[in-house]
Amino acid sequence: MYVTWEAPEIVTQPHPVVLVHGGGGQGSEWLFTLDGKPGWAAHFVAAGFATYVVDRPGMGRSPYNPEAIGPMGAAFPYEAAIGLFAPPARAAEHTQWPYSREIGGRELDQLLAGLGPLPADLAASQQLDATRIVSLLELIGPAVLVTHSAGGPAGWLVTDKAPDNVVAVAAIEPMGPPFAEFPFGALAWGLTTAPITFAREFQQAEDVRDASQSDLQIPSFTDKPIAVFTASASPFRDFAPATVDFLSTAGAKAIWVDLQDSGIVGNGHGLIFEVNAHETVRPVIDWISQLPAGL
Repeated sequence: MYVTWEAPEIVTQPHPVVLVHGGGGQGSEWLFTLDGKPGWAAHFVAAGFATYVVDRPGMGRSPYNPEAIGPMGAAFPYEAAIGLFAPPARAAEHTQWPYSREIGGRELDQLLAGLGPLPADLAASQQLDATRIVSLLELIGPAVLVTHSAGGPAGWLVTDKAPDNVVAVAAIEPMGPPFAEFPFGALAWGLTTAPITFAREFQQAEDVRDASQSDLQIPSFTDKPIAVFTASASPFRDFAPATVDFLSTAGAKAIWVDLQDSGIVGNGHGLIFEVNAHETVRPVIDWISQLPAGL
């Protein structure tokens, strides 16, 4: 797993942040907006954080090794990119995406050029993400995980595997809703495709959906601060309450932060690289900065 980092001359925040990109993407998503302004990583550094940006295994600057990761899945199509980042049905409210929504538009081309195929085995890919990020935390110490979209399962699995090294999780538009099914896989374990450690030992994923709430507690999530952030014009906003409910049932101190409540409107799923990224990152920095110092 390729990792790059940057820190201010004087680090003022007690814990570093680890930025985990979404599905098919790469760490560069955190570095710049589509119109060339500094991205979220620069704003975290300016706020006093040591900031680590990962390229998930097999994506971006982490070379794809089929012997380690398995076969590639299908290429990321234009239709999926438009549906995620620039859905025509939300164009009127999605004002922070001032670019073309048609195939062949320059910014959409730029975005799609950086989106590679996901591994065909989504569960194995999530497990690999988690084990590599756990290794990173063993090197740098406890950190706050900031995940986006399909990077969300990595955050849940890392918390499960190494709770003492996860201070908190800021999940930006995480993959969902619980138990969702997609053309390339399903969240069979609730919010992950890979198995996670519930209070009850389940023999198969099919048993999780019908389990009682007490069985859906995840011991490593107990009292863990988690915030789910959503944008006003994103379809991911529609199922955020269900995601927060699942996390709360698991035992986490989970909250939903709807950016429009902070007066930030017009963003879609790509809020981390849209034109007002300097605004969308602010509630995330504020939430992390207000975490108790002793965590």
